[in-house]
Amino acid sequence: MIKTFIPSEVPTPDFHGLVLASIAPRPIAFVSTIDHNGLPNLAPYSFFNVFGVNPPLLIFSPSRRVRGNTTKHTLENVEQVKEAVINVVNFDMVQQMSLTGAEYEKGVNEFEKSGLTPLPSLIVKPFRVKESPVQIECKVRDIIYTGNEGGAGNLVICEIVAIHAHDSLFDEKGQMDTRRLDLVGRLGADWYVRASGDALFELPKPSNPPGIGIDALPSFIKNNDVLTGNDLGALGNLPFLPSAEEADAYVKSAAYQDLLQNSNFSQLSMLEKSHYLISQGMVKESLLLLMSHSNS
Repeated sequence: MIKTFIPSEVPTPDFHGLVLASIAPRPIAFVSTIDHNGLPNLAPYSFFNVFGVNPPLLIFSPSRRVRGNTTKHTLENVEQVKEAVINVVNFDMVQQMSLTGAEYEKGVNEFEKSGLTPLPSLIVKPFRVKESPVQIECKVRDIIYTGNEGGAGNLVICEIVAIHAHDSLFDEKGQMDTRRLDLVGRLGADWYVRASGDALFELPKPSNPPGIGIDALPSFIKNNDVLTGNDLGALGNLPFLPSAEEADAYVKSAAYQDLLQNSNFSQLSMLEKSHYLISQGMVKESLLLLMSHSNS
């Protein structure tokens, strides 16, 4: 049974919680700003993402508070000084980041409250957070106000003018290694997610030329209770259906015969064997096995 929620029929605090729980995990923009008197501010926002790279644009939203319908110091600051630093948040600093989300009075320095270290920026006036693995200096291009009621978004459109990243994040090819970032993301209520360990997985991009699609698979592959939607998606991403000769050659190959030496594998049904092969990243081999059954 499906529950349906119409925004106008649900109290704003309840709808707010529903949206945050449903649209997740969300990256965290740990935003440093400064007012016209030079007073710094530091606060986290999970209404945030990247929206282009040429020009390079980030958008975050210091929304109006649901409770009290007041605006946040971050918004007031970027209205006065149209610059910001967006620092990413990793697990090592998550508690200090959370502390800055408290509703301190105007003029309170969240760098001092959190114990985080301010670093002078290269181009913009607001400070960077030294402990953040990636610090992004931005100029504010525009602010879009979406409403005047509590919970209304204020879209701060930022253009990146410099990115600073720790050397330790890069592999021997000079590429940033996601696994080294140990980022955290925001879920609903008090929940966060840590992007590390078993939570990370690789998924190849769609093939080029495009894959054959699930619709091109034989019916016995599409219509069964063993292969999952993810299994079928992986098979549909392959560029072609193998020939009968290729399928027969695979099941007679030494590689497949070696798999059969494992009693746990040999006792599986054909579809279960296929599912296992896909789980091991052997998608083409899985389809070869399935097609050999089709040809038998």
